Amino acid sequence: MATFLLVHGSFQGGWIWQPTANALRAAGHTVYAPTMEGCGERVHALRAGISVTGAAEELAELLRHEDLNDVVLVGTSSGGMIAAKTAELAKVRIGRVIFVDALVPQVGESTKDIVQRGNADPYEMTEFARGPTRNDLANRLFGELEGAQKEWALERATPHPNGLSDVSSDELKAFWANDWPNSAVIYCFHSENPPEPHQRRTAEALKAKWIEMDAGHYPMLTHGEELARLLAD
Repeated sequence: MATFLLVHGSFQGGWIWQPTANALRAAGHTVYAPTMEGCGERVHALRAGISVTGAAEELAELLRHEDLNDVVLVGTSSGGMIAAKTAELAKVRIGRVIFVDALVPQVGESTKDIVQRGNADPYEMTEFARGPTRNDLANRLFGELEGAQKEWALERATPHPNGLSDVSSDELKAFWANDWPNSAVIYCFHSENPPEPHQRRTAEALKAKWIEMDAGHYPMLTHGEELARLLAD
């Protein structure tokens, strides 16, 4: 059995992983799905100074305090940046890195170079965070969700700390300079962002296994059991 650390993306919290985490646990795996500072149920902790590196340091300390080794580290969406930095900081504890429809800028890139927002509503801005309008959440970002699951997700979505939305030009330099054997990139056909070319470049740079899912940007919700099987494969 494996140990998984699941890293959520923008406007989310650890809650986004519930169906996938439940399926992994039912199969006998150990699963951690923490919420980043300022997100989800930790939205009350929103402050200046939250950063990708700071979030990764927190996760690295989680691995150390829990004595976790040979961990399968999984990042989705903007959580790909946090997962990559965590892998760098806690390399001796990481057995495998998997990116699920994830954003992982290479050296010299920023999220603005990669993400295509198209006709999305302008973000609603606060002092330390930004997030989509309710309309944009319901009809675009969570457009693939239906019924009770959609309402459940809408009730839990929170603005994303500004500092978790991008990295500096060389913040992931050490990650890209290392080898990550047995890594994988899971690309979702029906997801607008991150674009397929970005995810293919991630897979090529890592020499990672390329996996495709007939899903949108939230396979951990809509295809929880299938994604769990892919992560555990």
